[in-house]
Amino acid sequence: MALTIEELKELIQADEHRQLELKKTTGELKDGMHSACAFLNTEGGWLIFGVAPKSLKIQGQQVTDNTQREIAQALSYMEPQVDVRVEYIDIPDRPDHKVIAMHFDGWAWGMVPYTYHGCPYYKVESTTKEMPRDMYEERLRRSKPDMFAWERQPSEFTDISSLDEKLIRGVVRLGVERGRLSDLALTEPIEDVLGKWKLTTGNKPLNAATALFTKDTGMYTQFTMRLARFQGTDKNEFIDNQRVEGNIFVLLNEAMNFFRKHLNMHGKIVGLVRDEYLEVPAEALREVVLNALCHRQYERYNLTIGIAIYDDRIEIENPGILPPQITPENILQPHISYPYNPLIANVLYSTTYIENWGSGVKRIMEACQKRGVAAPTWTVIGGFVVVTFKRPAKGVPQDVPQDVPQDVPQDNELDNWIEKQIQNNPQISTEDLAELSNRSSKTIKRHLAKMPHIRYVGSGYSGHWEVLDKK
Repeated sequence: MALTIEELKELIQADEHRQLELKKTTGELKDGMHSACAFLNTEGGWLIFGVAPKSLKIQGQQVTDNTQREIAQALSYMEPQVDVRVEYIDIPDRPDHKVIAMHFDGWAWGMVPYTYHGCPYYKVESTTKEMPRDMYEERLRRSKPDMFAWERQPSEFTDISSLDEKLIRGVVRLGVERGRLSDLALTEPIEDVLGKWKLTTGNKPLNAATALFTKDTGMYTQFTMRLARFQGTDKNEFIDNQRVEGNIFVLLNEAMNFFRKHLNMHGKIVGLVRDEYLEVPAEALREVVLNALCHRQYERYNLTIGIAIYDDRIEIENPGILPPQITPENILQPHISYPYNPLIANVLYSTTYIENWGSGVKRIMEACQKRGVAAPTWTVIGGFVVVTFKRPAKGVPQDVPQDVPQDVPQDNELDNWIEKQIQNNPQISTEDLAELSNRSSKTIKRHLAKMPHIRYVGSGYSGHWEVLDKK
């Protein structure tokens, strides 16, 4: 239905804004097409010729065959081509003049970015600007994932033999035990398991497979994580500073060990059982780290995930972006998931490392609420998404006996304490057990030697503890 003069007056009454651009005549056609391209790449909007900005005087212009040809020619320079209806609105008191109006639909997630004369534009409030290169490339990547997505490219530096078969079998077992994978996956060849996850092309692993399961990080500099404990509230002085390398599962394990090493452990007696927990819930920290590993921009090979612990806060920074539909302001509201690396996300889901897509923030909030800890905040700074947890003020919880150290087990509790730590974290090292318990590694190993129902399976980072039935 054509726009009427009354509807036009209502449309322009608030002057120009993010979805309205006014031009006096088609003498400004080129600038108008820049705005049209920006509308197509943002939230859509109206481009109107024949209305003066600011004064909002409807003056129109004479429309000839040449005018219509110029408009059609200008629209033809838009890529991809757009099918837009050009409306010519009569002005009652100027019968030989018309207002020219065009409405452009907004950009939707997964569409290619639009260009005019080969240049992309977008809207920043009411201003038309050239689209930054990283935004343009990201939209291209999303529109044609098979062509551009990093995770879908064949690995340049690894082959199937470079992947950790024990790790693959271990996470498959988790998926089977929890009903997300078929029992057949337990006995299938590794190549078939990876193929069903779409992690190979021919007999070559994709980058997603390497990120998940590689034994050797090799040339992949992005498979590194920075871990730091700072003295005070700034970066002037280190207490601990590490760089760790490995696949997604190794990095997750290293991050959680670092949290256990440097965060306070609290405890309380619940019935006859001692309930121990980190000052910031481990479930919330784990979810944030998993999100960083799952959704980071791996193509940015010179950047790494960072974890910084200060006296007053914890910051987890991820080289990446939030989807256009999600902002730091609305991220706490219910939303669906837009996984940056859907192949990686699918493996983590099917092996139960992540739950339903889009529910991670909800679980983080619930874990914090359960322990009475402040909810984290999200910010976007310099190409990184940063999640910040406030650390609770130091002090002993009221329900913990004050003559009992919160994070150090008594001698007669050490065996049970070791077993519980291993059950909570099967990849924990004897060195970490020693530090957490304020004992020597020799003492921890001596106690483990007296506990034949606990054994270490595998070697190095890919190994893990198993707790057998004591009988």
